[in-house]
Amino acid sequence: MALLVLMRHTESAWNAEKRFTGWVDVPLTPRGRDEARRLGLVLAGRGYHFDLVYASCLARTAATLELMFEEGLPRVPVERDWRLNERFYGVWQGRLKDETARLEGEVTVAAARRGYATRPPGGESLQDTALRVLECFEARIAPAVRSGQRVLLVGHGNTLRALVMRLEGVPEAEMPGLLIGTGELREYEPDPRTGGWHHLGTLHADPAAE
Repeated sequence: MALLVLMRHTESAWNAEKRFTGWVDVPLTPRGRDEARRLGLVLAGRGYHFDLVYASCLARTAATLELMFEEGLPRVPVERDWRLNERFYGVWQGRLKDETARLEGEVTVAAARRGYATRPPGGESLQDTALRVLECFEARIAPAVRSGQRVLLVGHGNTLRALVMRLEGVPEAEMPGLLIGTGELREYEPDPRTGGWHHLGTLHADPAAE
């Protein structure tokens, strides 16, 4: 059965420190490594297998995938594409989110973090990010799934928000409330009649989050 699974990488050091990460390569935390191993075990135990994996070019997606493969998820080719990289946060990268909000104003930071068209200084808006992510998705990933393949896409909070907005038809006004946790998976199947997508369900690295 054709299947698309979107997965956010597990917890990184800057997720834990609540810093804007963007395109900076940071390692997974011990918790993040445990999350990845748990997901590998769970998916392998439930008989999941994929024909292809797509991922960003950032180290935290690579580390998450490697740990899942080590725990039994069947190894398959991984295609990397920079267009799946996390949103670029410009001058905010590396800065603490709370400190940035104090310095620049909570309303300003909230609009850039959770809104759709507002850019952080020198960075991308979610709308900017969506353009490159959807370009990659429509050119490479969607055709593979629609041809009957089972595809896992390991990405980032904002790149996956952009995809979920398209796949589930989420209005722009509701985007601030659309959040995707580390280690969260969302499953979809294509609808050949409409060309759309059905959301089948969500799985979390932390069972308490379900």
